[in-house]
Amino acid sequence: MHTLPLWMEWAVAALLVTGGVFTLVGAIGMLRFPDFYMRLHAPTKATTLGVGGVLLASLAVSWWRGEFGVPELLITLFLFITAPVSANLLAKAALHLGVPSKAGQPPTNQPKPGEAP
Repeated sequence: MHTLPLWMEWAVAALLVTGGVFTLVGAIGMLRFPDFYMRLHAPTKATTLGVGGVLLASLAVSWWRGEFGVPELLITLFLFITAPVSANLLAKAALHLGVPSKAGQPPTNQPKPGEAP
């Protein structure tokens, strides 16, 4: 069995803690945000980064042990490809169904009265 040197243990621990913090922020965002569109950001942004940190820690340990880390690379690849695509499809479906948003209307780029265009 290969033991990790102290610096590698600290690096892996830092990646795990960082991943855990991002995942926690994503979970809190799912609870705290007021509507569907805002809640969509929590799993697609913060939780993806959280799982990415945990996978990087696992990849570092497997590389140190002399393994190539194919499962970690495949999980990372599929996660970073499917999370944005699924979030985009969910947002489009919500827009199509007319799910209301509490964010309000975005600002327009029209000049205010009395301003030059």
